[in-house]
Amino acid sequence: MPEDTPVEPSIQIGRAGAVVVLTLNRPAAMNSFTTTMHAALLKALDDVAADASARCLVITGAGRGFCAGQDLSDPMAAPGKDLGALIQAHYAPLVERIRSMPVPVIASVNGVAAGAGANLALCCDFVIAARSASFIQAFSKIGLVPDTGGTWLLPRLVGSARALGLAMLGDKLPAADAAQMGMIWQCVDDAVLGDTTQALALRLAGMPVQALIATRQALAAAQGMDLTAALAHEAQLQSKLGAAHDYLEGVDAFRGKRAPQFTDR
Repeated sequence: MPEDTPVEPSIQIGRAGAVVVLTLNRPAAMNSFTTTMHAALLKALDDVAADASARCLVITGAGRGFCAGQDLSDPMAAPGKDLGALIQAHYAPLVERIRSMPVPVIASVNGVAAGAGANLALCCDFVIAARSASFIQAFSKIGLVPDTGGTWLLPRLVGSARALGLAMLGDKLPAADAAQMGMIWQCVDDAVLGDTTQALALRLAGMPVQALIATRQALAAAQGMDLTAALAHEAQLQSKLGAAHDYLEGVDAFRGKRAPQFTDR
């Protein structure tokens, strides 16, 4: 490559008010992951998390795909390399960062989401997919198990029978079927994916974000609790949220028959 040829960033960052959009930007490689792209995405996520004015995050892909998973031409994934080290160094921190974001996260899946790319999307709070999109647990095709949280996510989303089928067979799952089985939030026509995503993002940005994130955490935690523990956890969260600005604002707005102005994050 000539030295004066500009190199596009692997992550594009856009903003519309309180909504931040991160676009995976390696379209020629179906936005597959390299170590450089991992570092760029994690930094962008950390920046959004630290930005008090951000209230919703959208992750999408450039070109005709969302993310094809790991770029197998990357030196870290070469035969003979320790793939577990790759997971621990890059994929695990990425999953934990997305699952702990202080704002709601939407995956806007514009095309194929395969392997780690599929599970990256499923880590998000909402997945909206174009009708032409598909999800592929491609790991078994190259002798691996689902990673990027797939073993944890899939049974919780679709049950053990479907999780095993998707993971073992590695078949392409059309977005409409993914929505029908409850694996994703919504499947929409390709032409309206952008508008549908934007409408949801703006709606979430206007809601009490702190309560939304507490809801995410409570639902995840409850999967490992008995009923008594879950009830106690709910009480703890309500004690905290009930003393916060957004609850007081919500009640006052309800009584005054006006639109609330939520600001907590």
